[in-house]
Amino acid sequence: MADFMRDVDQETLPDKVWEGIQLHRSVDSFTDSHEVVKDLRKHFSPAKRRFSGIVLDVVFDHFLIKYWEQYSSNEFHVFVDHCYEDLWQHRELMPPRMEMVVGWMIKRDWIRSYAELDHVGRALDGLAGRLKLKHDFHGSIEEVHHNYKAIESGFLKFFPELLQHINLGEAQLSSNSHFKR
Repeated sequence: MADFMRDVDQETLPDKVWEGIQLHRSVDSFTDSHEVVKDLRKHFSPAKRRFSGIVLDVVFDHFLIKYWEQYSSNEFHVFVDHCYEDLWQHRELMPPRMEMVVGWMIKRDWIRSYAELDHVGRALDGLAGRLKLKHDFHGSIEEVHHNYKAIESGFLKFFPELLQHINLGEAQLSSNSHFKR
């Protein structure tokens, strides 16, 4: 939802949704400013570096799936099914564009597809195709293949720190009875 907030009246959202948006923004900010992520961006060619943050965000999903059992006691497929069901049941809260994207996500099983790097590449090229500005973002997956081990190592260093950040952030959010919008 945090990526679809244009023209959404934040005051109409339930507190839990607003809390999730705040958490999403906190994760994005933490990720973008993290030294490991900054260092990983340097592995991309100058032509691709501008969009390397987006590439890393999607490729980190791939590594989260690969190492799922290290970070969760829940079965991955059960988790994904629950996510899809929860999203679809609450689509009335979504802006129209988000509802459409969520429908595609579920129909094409985007989350599970990220287990395969070829699917990650198609997703990245799909993102590139939607950009309106001139860019050299297509084919970014080739640079991921070339730097796979470095990105994987970076993920394994970064992700536990992200989890710690999230746990601290959730504790702070839950200690407030009202959320600033």
